[in-house]
Amino acid sequence: MEEALCELSLNGRGGQLYSSCLFCCPSQPVPCLLYQHLACYVPKIYCLGPNLNPQNEELLAQLLLLAPLEWYLCDEDPSAGLAKLEQSNQPSQLCGHVFKVGEPTYSCRECAADPTCVLCMQCFLGSVHKEHRYRMTTSGGGGFCDCGDTEAWKKGPYCQKHEPNISDTSQEDPLAHLSSDMIARTRSIFSIVLKYSVDMLTWEKEDELPSGLEPLERGDTYYCMLFNDEVHTYEQVIYTLQKAVNCTQKEAVSFATTVDRDGRKSVRYGDFQFCEQAKSVIVRNTSRQTKPLRVQVMHSSVVAHQCFALKALGWLSHVIGYSDALRRILCQVGLEKTLEGENSSLVDTLMLCDSKMWKGARNVYHQLLMSSLLMDLKYKKLFAIQFAKNYERLQSDYVKDDHDREFSVTDLSVQMFTVPSLARMLIMEENLMTTIIRTFVDHLRHRDQRGRFQFERYTAQQAFKFRRVQSLIGDLKYVLISRPTEWSDKLREKFLEGFSAFLELLKCMQGMDPVVRQVGQHIEMEPEWEAAFTLQMKLTHIISMMQEWCASDEKVLVEAYKFSLAALTHCHGGFTDGEQPITLSMSGHSVDTIRYCVSQEKVSIHLPVSRLLAGLHVLLSKTEVAYRFPEQLPLSELSPPMLIEHPLRCLVLCAQVHAGMWRRNGFSLVNQIYYYHNVKCRVEMFDKDLIMLQAGASMMDPNHFLMIVLSRFELYHIFSSADYRKRYNRENANKDIIQQNNTLIEEMLHLIMMVVGERFAPGIGMVQSCDEIKREIIHQLCIRPMAHSELVKALPENENKETGMERVIDSVASFKKPGVTGRGLYELRPECAKQFNLYFHHYSRADQSKAEEAQRKLKRQNGEDSALPPPVLPPLCPLFASLVNLLQCDVLLAMLGTVLQWAVEPSGGHWSESMLQRVLHLIGMALLEEQQQLENSIEENDVGFNFTLKISRPGEAPSNTPSILALLETLQNAPHLEVHKDMIRWILKTVAAIKTMRERTTTAPETDAVGQSQEETVRDKDKAERKRKAEMARLRREKIMAQMSEMQRHFINENKELFQQSLEELEASTSASLEHSPTSPDTASVCVGPRRSRPSEKRLVVTCILCQEEQEVREDGRAMVLAAFVQRSTVMSKNRRRPSPNPERYDPLFMHPDLSFGTHTGSCGHIMHSHCWQRYFEAVQAKEQRRQQRLRVHTSYDVENGEFLCPLCECLSNTVIPLLPLTRGSKRYHTATVLQSSDLAILCFPRDPYSSSIKEMLTTFGTATYKIGLKVHPNEQDPRVPIMCWTSCAYTIQSIERLLVDEEKPLFGSLPCRQDDCLQSLIRFSSACWTTSSLPSVQNHFIRLLAVSPSLSCISEPTPFLLLSLGTQVSLVLSYSSVHCQDSSGLNVDSAQQHFLQVVTLAHVVQVLLTSIPAETTMDQETGAGSSEEEAAVCLLYGLLRRHLVSDLYEVTSGWHLWRCVKAGVLPYLRSAALFFHHLNGVPAPPELHGKSSTAYLSYTLSLSEHFHKEYRTTEWCETASCCAFFPRESNRLIDLPDDYSALINQASSFTCPKSGGDKSRAPTLCLVCGTMLCSQSYCCQAELDGEDVGACTAHTFTCGSGVGIFLRVRESQVLFLAGKTKGCFYAPPYLDDYGETDQGLRRGNPLHLCRERYRKIQKLWRQHGITEEIGHAQEANQTLVGIDWQHL
Repeated sequence: MEEALCELSLNGRGGQLYSSCLFCCPSQPVPCLLYQHLACYVPKIYCLGPNLNPQNEELLAQLLLLAPLEWYLCDEDPSAGLAKLEQSNQPSQLCGHVFKVGEPTYSCRECAADPTCVLCMQCFLGSVHKEHRYRMTTSGGGGFCDCGDTEAWKKGPYCQKHEPNISDTSQEDPLAHLSSDMIARTRSIFSIVLKYSVDMLTWEKEDELPSGLEPLERGDTYYCMLFNDEVHTYEQVIYTLQKAVNCTQKEAVSFATTVDRDGRKSVRYGDFQFCEQAKSVIVRNTSRQTKPLRVQVMHSSVVAHQCFALKALGWLSHVIGYSDALRRILCQVGLEKTLEGENSSLVDTLMLCDSKMWKGARNVYHQLLMSSLLMDLKYKKLFAIQFAKNYERLQSDYVKDDHDREFSVTDLSVQMFTVPSLARMLIMEENLMTTIIRTFVDHLRHRDQRGRFQFERYTAQQAFKFRRVQSLIGDLKYVLISRPTEWSDKLREKFLEGFSAFLELLKCMQGMDPVVRQVGQHIEMEPEWEAAFTLQMKLTHIISMMQEWCASDEKVLVEAYKFSLAALTHCHGGFTDGEQPITLSMSGHSVDTIRYCVSQEKVSIHLPVSRLLAGLHVLLSKTEVAYRFPEQLPLSELSPPMLIEHPLRCLVLCAQVHAGMWRRNGFSLVNQIYYYHNVKCRVEMFDKDLIMLQAGASMMDPNHFLMIVLSRFELYHIFSSADYRKRYNRENANKDIIQQNNTLIEEMLHLIMMVVGERFAPGIGMVQSCDEIKREIIHQLCIRPMAHSELVKALPENENKETGMERVIDSVASFKKPGVTGRGLYELRPECAKQFNLYFHHYSRADQSKAEEAQRKLKRQNGEDSALPPPVLPPLCPLFASLVNLLQCDVLLAMLGTVLQWAVEPSGGHWSESMLQRVLHLIGMALLEEQQQLENSIEENDVGFNFTLKISRPGEAPSNTPSILALLETLQNAPHLEVHKDMIRWILKTVAAIKTMRERTTTAPETDAVGQSQEETVRDKDKAERKRKAEMARLRREKIMAQMSEMQRHFINENKELFQQSLEELEASTSASLEHSPTSPDTASVCVGPRRSRPSEKRLVVTCILCQEEQEVREDGRAMVLAAFVQRSTVMSKNRRRPSPNPERYDPLFMHPDLSFGTHTGSCGHIMHSHCWQRYFEAVQAKEQRRQQRLRVHTSYDVENGEFLCPLCECLSNTVIPLLPLTRGSKRYHTATVLQSSDLAILCFPRDPYSSSIKEMLTTFGTATYKIGLKVHPNEQDPRVPIMCWTSCAYTIQSIERLLVDEEKPLFGSLPCRQDDCLQSLIRFSSACWTTSSLPSVQNHFIRLLAVSPSLSCISEPTPFLLLSLGTQVSLVLSYSSVHCQDSSGLNVDSAQQHFLQVVTLAHVVQVLLTSIPAETTMDQETGAGSSEEEAAVCLLYGLLRRHLVSDLYEVTSGWHLWRCVKAGVLPYLRSAALFFHHLNGVPAPPELHGKSSTAYLSYTLSLSEHFHKEYRTTEWCETASCCAFFPRESNRLIDLPDDYSALINQASSFTCPKSGGDKSRAPTLCLVCGTMLCSQSYCCQAELDGEDVGACTAHTFTCGSGVGIFLRVRESQVLFLAGKTKGCFYAPPYLDDYGETDQGLRRGNPLHLCRERYRKIQKLWRQHGITEEIGHAQEANQTLVGIDWQHL
């Protein structure tokens, strides 16, 4: 067969021949012919063995199965026929681009109808919305672009690409362009292929096929097919497969990954028995705790047909893309009903069998539905109707299924329910709203006796079901998301039916999860509370949207109000609940109510029916329905005490919890109270309870209302009789009870303030919704300046995830941009501070305290008094107008008077300052109310509010209590109330002003002057008082300063000798520094060579951070050490791909110039005694061993690898560097006297000058550097130990020199102390480390280094030109001592150092000339650059080199050009050498060197003519130069990132997992060092490292960064630092939004742009080798980071 296929494919006519053979037989119908063809060929193409060959299958399927269909469809060559169809097709205005997982999507915050309306990147960039405020997110996959959908956008529905033509006739039937013949053929093929695919995908028999598809010959070949579920973990599946099918770990991981991705995978192929055996093992192993994995043994022909069915659906999806007409025909075929009646169409069959299909099949048919039915507006409507008809069954299937919603057909609801016209049509015709709500309620069957939901004893299964059922609330939200502008009678009827169903749901929630106060002992088990609050949170937006729908139509609002009132009445069940009636009397008023104690009875925080009624009540006022149609409303039937009862109980419960009365009820109640007030719930909980109290109070006598409030707060007895309080205090000396009552009184006074003062909801006060948002923002910013995200979190979001903040923020706050750290902050505009209300109802206690402190501080800074009076409030709406009478009613005045009386006679702590502060605030509110009414009224008679008169009246006989005003005047002078004096003064001043206003309206105008003078008198008194206080404070300060000055004089007199001594020392050091400071070129500092300057000889005395003992650093003293961290590094690498050498055989003496890796040493700079450090480290080890094995988790340091934290700064360290003084051999400096050789012998290096403790530390650090640098086991005898120390020294010096160049800092004087100390200690250690090694081996290293000619080099070693100049320089200088200590007759140390410097520099210059001279440019010569002598010498040397390497070098004639290149190439090396010799020889750098050339300091000039005569050596170098580096070496940088973050998201969305056959990566992660995109955090891309499986990022760090990595997790917008396998942390990304904030996790969706300063900061951290240290600090600060398995990322 295959030969014939090859022949057919070669002539390209296979499809035509098969088509003519297939469909030419007139006697048989097309379906039969096609089925026979499929029965014959499908099993021969698909599923022929255990290892499938997808490429071969694809090719054969296209040729044998699909090509004939295309030929038949087009009746000609498909390539031509389909192209013609595409050409005649009118392009759709709908984009319809289906999103891939992780692809960026954009939603316009200003124009989108709802947040689900999104654009793809291409449409967005071509739309008007890119100039608007937009939200950017990453897609979960599956949705499509809404460009061109006019219902999805308020404006700008089209991008430039999809803009419709004016001549476009979109209403025309697309089938008009096709011939009837073509339509018939298409319908025939589509119906056969779709029927075949649907039959095969919904086929449930494992061993037989549908009729017509039975194979001609049937073999005993089966597949053991494993299906995906969301119950078992990866680990369980992998373990089970290894046991069941005898596969390796890698194969099992591959199986598990495919099962998770595609939904099923064959794990065994063979005869029935063989597969059945595997199935039984899998089922047995996975059925112990949970339901077993689903496994089926399926005949290979069944699997083959199912594979082709998926291919056929994909083909249909592809073909209809050519023409809208083909799409229309497929829609007709899919929705065509058969004779079986309802739900008989093929699309219905697919939908209803959705939960039985595997994940891959679902994905394919969902894609087909989206590209066909959902792209054709006519059929989208018909499909939506079918979807709504089957809604209940589809949701039930989904709830029983365990796959995520994105793989369920129910997820398509968002594509239909969010279209306003479709949603309304479905409400009216299919009663969708009612269906959704009833389906939801039906699934929550767990109820108590009164029919309320009960989540108390939920099983795991019920909890799982509850989580899945919540998706129905999402569907209801989609249906309600856009409010109707026009109502029909049918829409009203169906909406109200849905509203009634919704009330039934709320009735099941009213009073659920009631609590009873625990007395005596603590509650044993925390009750379940989260489920109820989850439900409340999910329904919050639904309740708000229901109210908005009601508000858009007056008739609906009135009916909904009636329904809600009836529901509430039903819930209360006669309201009294059998409680005992009582009568309360106070201040001449009495009220009948019931006896009810919140602290003794059941009380619930869930009152949704009551709160919905409160919301509708406000809408009656806002829409003015209450005033225009009062006769239609049942306002007369309302019972205000019934309305306020339950909300009041709820608020009393909160007050009692604050007072500590419910402590024994555990955390569950505390959490409920927290969420009750939390921004996520408060709009439909706390706020509505407050509104209900306001509604009730506005319809009641204020005295009655307050007495009921007192009764519920259980404070009635305290305020009702004057002597009760005293008796009560005598009887109850218990401080707890007194404290509880004080808190309750404070909370009750606060509640009264809120009931009267919270008027910023439209409908209660005469305000707009933007005023409410402004007020929220003002009060948040009164606490402190806040970032945009903090403000957004503090404001309630609407159903579109908008807070409305952007509309008003600029009017109340100014924005301050961020620096390199931190974030942008909004600060309150000064003029808005007067709107501050200390008792703002959304403040928590902590917020209130912070705001009060901040505002008082601000007032003091502005020189104002510190009173915080209440702000002026907006007027109330007519429906709530009577609320102000609460402020002047008798009961409140009595309460205020009582508290003030307690304050006047403070005794026994039965009152608090907070209580007094609240009373003063209430008085202030009443005074402002009266003042406003006076200002707004024309005649005084209009003002019914007369608070000033009432507070001026004393109490009546027999008590004769003083008036409130008199009490305030008494309190003004009370010494114990200093804090409140400003407020009392403000009140008295306001009272005076109001009296003046009243007098002004009644008497002649001249009385104005009197009022004014009175006011002025008060003001003058205030001024005088403040001035007196300021004067006293000044005198007190002066007195203290005089005392301190006297004490200082006394101390100096007593210690005169000490001061004299220190002054003399200071003078001596100053003169010495002046004497030695170079003042002319003759005395310039020189740090190397025979003319070396005198080193600074001051004693080095340091303090141990552990024992605080001071000690001088001496060669023969106790060792002092620096905590240090040695790490392998590739920061300066020019070749990261070079494989690591074999550490056992690697010779590090000759460092390759590409620096593929190096060893870097860093330190925090903290010093310890070596024995103190050893004791500390032993203690750390012991502590680690004591920790139980089972508790052992990764710490931020690995003790087994010698790691520890610095005892002082907790910086990660893994060894210590010994501190050494300048060596005695280095103490010689240039003098006029010429030393004889006999003197030299005296001054030579002793072999072993160090104490035993220093030698031990020399060995410790040397071994650590060797172990880490080569990744080998420690071996102090290895001859490579000193080499590793020298190379680490050279590498560290170079990295510091590069860092200084990159930051444009001078070479000396700009390094931080810790780096300077580390460098000095490292260089001095390196000069001494040979003393602990074998002398012959060190001398051998020296000889090999010196043997730079090929004659002396071994053949296997690299040539000298592969050396790195500084590494050679350091090693030569430091190893020379080992030779000199035995034979001092040759060069002295200084001369040797100078000689080596000259030789290596010459080699470096030759290297520069050979590798780094570009072709000459026509650049003009810079004036005064270089001397002609130097240029001539360079030309001479270059000519010499060209003679030996004619073919490789350009001809360059300009000496200036060559000289410039040589200087640029050699300067970095000379700067490094200067650093090295500065620390080695201890010669201080002269001040003028800071930032200038180092050559003079090195006693070395670039006078080439002096040195470049050594022609023989140069020519030998030329002959051996095979591979060289380019100079000057550029510093490595992190990769360039795009400015716009969405470009990165787009790049990541097209990245596929390299090991999963084109599967999208779930966590694409970008390496910022090399730019590689990795598939992180997944099994598929795990690699083996040292016998352990690690994630892609961890594996990459070892190839790219020697174990250290910097990554950007693209989907999370998060920088990831990794070090080794067990250390990591997350770091703020360099991308910020317009508000200067990062968005880790892309939760907010604001557009992000690259902040270059922050990216440079990350780069600097990397160049400084500070990543590991940063991780250590992060893990110490946040212990949760330690528990993350970093190696799996």
